[in-house]
Amino acid sequence: MSSTEDSVSKGGVWSRILKRCQLESASEGRNSNADLDPVPVSRRTWRTHNYVMYWISDNFSPSGFRNAASLMEVGLSWRDSLLCVTFAQLIVAAVIVLNGVFGSTYHVNFSIQSRISFGFYFSYIMIVMRMIVGIFWYGIQAYTGGECVRSMIYAIWPSFHNVSNTMAANANIDTQMMTAYTVYFIFILPLHFVPMHHLKWLFTVKSITTPIIGFAIMGWTIHKVGVSGDESIWAQKTTLSGSKLAWTFLSGVYANIGTWSTLAVNVPDFTRYAKSDKSAYITLFVLPATGCLITFFGVVVASGSQILYNEILWDPLLFIDRWTSSGGRAAAFFCAFFFLISQIGVNIAANSISAANDLNCIFPKYINIRRGQIIVAFIGSWALTPWNILTSAPAFLNFMSGYSVWLGPLVGILLSDYYFVHKKKYNVWEMYDKNGIYRYNKIGTNWRAVVAFFVGWVPLLPGFIPTVNSSVTVSTGITHLYNLGYFYGVGAAALSYYILCRFWPALETYVPYPVYPDSEIIQGHAVDDSGSMAYVGDGFDAVDGNEKKGFSSSSSPVHTDEKS
Repeated sequence: MSSTEDSVSKGGVWSRILKRCQLESASEGRNSNADLDPVPVSRRTWRTHNYVMYWISDNFSPSGFRNAASLMEVGLSWRDSLLCVTFAQLIVAAVIVLNGVFGSTYHVNFSIQSRISFGFYFSYIMIVMRMIVGIFWYGIQAYTGGECVRSMIYAIWPSFHNVSNTMAANANIDTQMMTAYTVYFIFILPLHFVPMHHLKWLFTVKSITTPIIGFAIMGWTIHKVGVSGDESIWAQKTTLSGSKLAWTFLSGVYANIGTWSTLAVNVPDFTRYAKSDKSAYITLFVLPATGCLITFFGVVVASGSQILYNEILWDPLLFIDRWTSSGGRAAAFFCAFFFLISQIGVNIAANSISAANDLNCIFPKYINIRRGQIIVAFIGSWALTPWNILTSAPAFLNFMSGYSVWLGPLVGILLSDYYFVHKKKYNVWEMYDKNGIYRYNKIGTNWRAVVAFFVGWVPLLPGFIPTVNSSVTVSTGITHLYNLGYFYGVGAAALSYYILCRFWPALETYVPYPVYPDSEIIQGHAVDDSGSMAYVGDGFDAVDGNEKKGFSSSSSPVHTDEKS
């Protein structure tokens, strides 16, 4: 066979592979698929109580214990830790609600939302950045899931404690943990095939069982150490004072905001499934309330562990591993099992689906949410080696806070655009058109958002560098600015974006009326379910254009990928 024939043969094989992998709903005429389209009415199944259950289950997890207790390791008292986390979650809950309104109104995810502010093509940079963070968090939560499995194995077979370590000394993981981690990965992998709109039952179960576990662990700890006297959990004092205490507190606030800064960006990935555009408002109350409660559990366990075991165990799974009696092992098994269920739900909903949405947007012809989740699972669990990230509490805090340097400005621009620049008026179908109004220019970039984004994070970069390289030192002022980074990032980016759009508006992106996915077209205008008129630009020509992209006026996709 000649080289030309061989090349043709290889090209033919590769073409057949690509054709076989292409999604049924991803036709040549449009840059989307069923999972990327606006959520149709039939899949908007999340009500207010479902979001209540979600936030309860999301907060009541080993990670919830860990956030507060790790603050105690850097010198804060239990009162300071409680106030720090609650304040942080109150702030981020407000951001989550504000950004979530977009998803529950237009029923599209963050990947599509970012096109409006940043431009059709530059938005891919924001999407990749968010995707990387989501994959990182997937790995961290997977490691915690492995801890749950290890605690279950310890409870069933105490001899597992004696399994010799064959891993390298600098691996930051031993044979026992690697075994449990592998079991966890095998167990969670099939669950990635469950669609998001069918996951409500999982959060309902979690929201009932995990608070019970939290109260049980806290009750046992109080029973053992008491509630009065110099050795009680309430006697723990802060080791800091003056300005050192104040800035450590702010650093903790920043770090705990960082824990949720990813969700503040990608919350439309969940609110797009809302049956009502007001369903997600409950987040403003539920998130800080449950955060305060689980933080209290965490500080009780951390303080009690210092009295019981002479060390602060900021991981509740390490705490229950100390329960070695027959009854204690049974209790430890059930605690670890329900913590495992909690971690599975958190990892799938908050990390896997969000990162998969990004892959779905980048490769819409070949990757839907289901396929994206499998890719995320392998990269996050194995390529990132999360056990190296979670080596100590200070390192964990640095990791949590560091990436919010970029996510704060990102969400600030999204909020500024939605509420102040475009005043909630978008054309949902133009979001899917690479030549539409949200392209902005030939290179698909909104320069206003780019400038505002850099204004939001560049001044924080000098303060960020020492957190990842201890040999670099900076002035106290730079460090303090970094500790206020989320507030600065969101505020500076939002304000600068608004000012730039005010003086140099992209007039082509402004529409007099919003166009929603459910709008019916009547003589050049869209009428939503409430009967309100929404302008559609060029009348029936615009409708034809939307249908060419594969959308119908009822927002239902032309094809579905349920079997892929």
